[in-house]
This record gives sequence, C-alpha cells and structure tokens, in this order.
Amino acid sequence: MNGVGRRPQPQIKQRLLDACTDYALEHGLPDRLGPLAAAAGTSSRMLIYHFGTRDGLLREILGQARQRQLEAFTELLRVRPEEPYPTTLSHAWSAMTGPHGRPYLRMFGRLHDTAGEPLWPGFRQTATTDWLAPLEHGMRSLGRPELATVVLAVIRGLLMDLDATGDAVRTDHAFHDFLTTIEKSAGASCARFETASTAPGSRG
Repeated sequence: MNGVGRRPQPQIKQRLLDACTDYALEHGLPDRLGPLAAAAGTSSRMLIYHFGTRDGLLREILGQARQRQLEAFTELLRVRPEEPYPTTLSHAWSAMTGPHGRPYLRMFGRLHDTAGEPLWPGFRQTATTDWLAPLEHGMRSLGRPELATVVLAVIRGLLMDLDATGDAVRTDHAFHDFLTTIEKSAGASCARFETASTAPGSRG
C-alpha cells in the first residue's frame, strides 16, 4: 500500500516538527523546504503531506519554538526564595543573551515588524504581554509589581538593540545599571513603608 489516502501519524509529524524546529533555531527559517527536509531525514513531499504548505510548516515551527522559549524564559524569571529578584533578573539576562537564548531572539526578531505578520498575525501584541505575569510576581517580591511593565520594556528594548548592533558589552552594562536603579527604588519604597508604619499614630 502506498501513502495515498493514509492519515498522517501524529508521532511522525511531531518527530519531524522537532527536527525542523531544532534546525530553524540553529540556522534560521529557510526560504526553501529542502534544508528542513534534510535536517528531518525526509523529503519535501513528506513535509507537505504532514503540514499542508510551507507556510503551515513554518507556523508550526514558530509555535513550537515559542513554546520552548516560554518554558525556558518563564523558568528564568520565576521568584527564587534564596536570592533577591534583581539577582534573578541579572541571571535571566545573561541566559537570554547567551548561547541558549540567542537562537530564540534571532528567530522571533523578524516577527516584531510588519514583515512577520503573515506568518504569525498578532505576534507583536502576544510577545509584549507574555512575560508580564512572571515579572509582576517577581517585582511584587520587591514591593513594586507596578514596575513590571517598565522592566519588560527595558528588557525588550535592550534585546532589540543587541540584535541590531551586536554590542553585548554596552547592552549588558545598560541592563545592570537599570538593575541598580531598580534596587535603589525598591529600597526607597521599603524605607518609606517602614517610616510610615513606625510613625506616631500609625498604629491603632
């Protein structure tokens, strides 16, 4: 029996998607199916059989890569009881801009402009809000959850700067200067709270 009329097998499709995603993260999204087929050990025809179209495959690659990134970066940004949150952010920045994080930044950088809209409509809005929840939780540990949007804007802005210029020294320095500002801001907030709570008449 030949392959005509047979239903795609989910486990085979997932194996192909895993291999194509690995390739795309390392080399970028190709213009042709050939490199993806070679990386997955199959043919372009079989990729079309499982994913329908080239753009359909690229969308699934982007979706899978984004899920990997969400899991990895959310873990980086989670609160750790044993360390101050600015230290967590410092470690997260190093990982995001290091060898394991840079492939995601390269892949999704093109989706932040209008050229990427056909592959992932609405990506720019999704990418702007994905990290707010873990950042709000982290900044709450400093008593400043309202600064989560500011932290996210600084991270995204410096990542775009790094992607455009490749100047890791300058962007690293800028991010750590920002963390110093965050620490001072959180310390000032704590001091104001302690002053208010110990002032005469502050307790019933």
